[in-house]
Amino acid sequence: MTEGGKLWGGRFTGAIDPIMEKFNASIQFDKRMWKADIEGSKAYVLALEKTNLVTADEREDIYEGLEKVRHEWDAGTFEIKPGDEDVHTANERRLKELIGPVGGKLHTGRSRNDQVATDMRLWFIDRSKVLIKHVAELIRVMVERAAVEIDILMPGYTHLQRAQPIRWSHWILSYAVMLQRDVERLQQISTRASTLVLGSGALAGNPFDIDREFLRQELNLQRISLNSLDAVSDRDFIAEFLFWGSLLGVHLSRWAEDLILYSTKEFNFVTLSDAYSTGSSLMPQKKNSDSLELIRGRAGRLYGNCTSFMMALKGIPSTYNKDLQEDKEAMFDTYDTLCAILQVATGVLSTLKIHPDKMKGALSPDMLATDIAYYLVRKGLPFREAHGMAGLCVALAEKQNIPVSQLSHKDFHSVSSLFEEDVTKVWDYDNSVEQYKAMGGTAKSSVLAQISYLRAWLDEAIDEKH
Repeated sequence: MTEGGKLWGGRFTGAIDPIMEKFNASIQFDKRMWKADIEGSKAYVLALEKTNLVTADEREDIYEGLEKVRHEWDAGTFEIKPGDEDVHTANERRLKELIGPVGGKLHTGRSRNDQVATDMRLWFIDRSKVLIKHVAELIRVMVERAAVEIDILMPGYTHLQRAQPIRWSHWILSYAVMLQRDVERLQQISTRASTLVLGSGALAGNPFDIDREFLRQELNLQRISLNSLDAVSDRDFIAEFLFWGSLLGVHLSRWAEDLILYSTKEFNFVTLSDAYSTGSSLMPQKKNSDSLELIRGRAGRLYGNCTSFMMALKGIPSTYNKDLQEDKEAMFDTYDTLCAILQVATGVLSTLKIHPDKMKGALSPDMLATDIAYYLVRKGLPFREAHGMAGLCVALAEKQNIPVSQLSHKDFHSVSSLFEEDVTKVWDYDNSVEQYKAMGGTAKSSVLAQISYLRAWLDEAIDEKH
């Protein structure tokens, strides 16, 4: 029995083990690249016509046949049959059913090696725009929320210890800036992925003088691959994407962890909407932040996709090897996971209720100890000395078992003669945050500048390009 019905089957005479056939197939997950596969094939048949390998009539038949295949996928009527190893095999099989043997000319000089590499790039470039849109939507919610709630103060933390007063908006924007970097990184990866691989053949190139510049223009790609051996096995853009997804997962996991803490009774800074919370099967008083916990948890799934694919890559010899089939499931799963995470995160933040009084109530005079040092610096004392003096004031307050803000002027003066009656102005939280006016600080003017910058960036870098 011959396996000649397959794209590779001419030299095989025995039937393939059904278990091996299932093990070898990728159709159940790579079928989502059907549109990219048809786009690549339509461009390729035009290039074949330019080299007189197909006639104008044959090109028209193939082109119309591909359109019918596209329509079937669009309508959900495309039938995957046994023996369809992958989306390329399925599309070519259906094309030949529709137009006859002339459909076989489409594969002239083309290998599934350069075909799949092309499909993946086209799919990724298209889907990266969707991810950028989702990230941008979350950033916009962050920016607009920061603008509305700019006057709310809260503790800023280091080592999860109360550190200095900040604006709630400053906290929100810290994550908006992380996400901005993520968008820029994905745009860069998409640019690097915009490379024409089609025309590389199985590994040695194309023997029919295919016009690759024409193909590049037809597929709207930015450059042509330089070396066919590298081109058919280059999955750098996927590795970059999987790392990108992992890093985005880090940022969103940290954001989720902050909100999980802030939503506890111990903090009580925020309350999640019921739409993004669940209850306990045993304890009726519980309101669990499952949406945020799932965001935090699924970050690990993203890391796993990246790590497993890197392990698959590291031992592969040059050019195409079947190990590379592991790329698609990792890429698709990371994409699907991120789409879900980003949309849930946007919903959480859009509906989040904040408790400004609880945030302000968590501020304490000891958080202004650094401001005592700044007070002395403004009186002319070197910072290192001023820092030591501030520490002495804190120690004096602890000795008297009172907050440092309740030390008398006499107490302060006993530490340094530079302390005057105006030291009491140190204990104003609004004054404290307003001193951080340098670019990037938590003063109102600085936070407004961050909002203005991010709004302009969203309008220019996102809306115009995507």
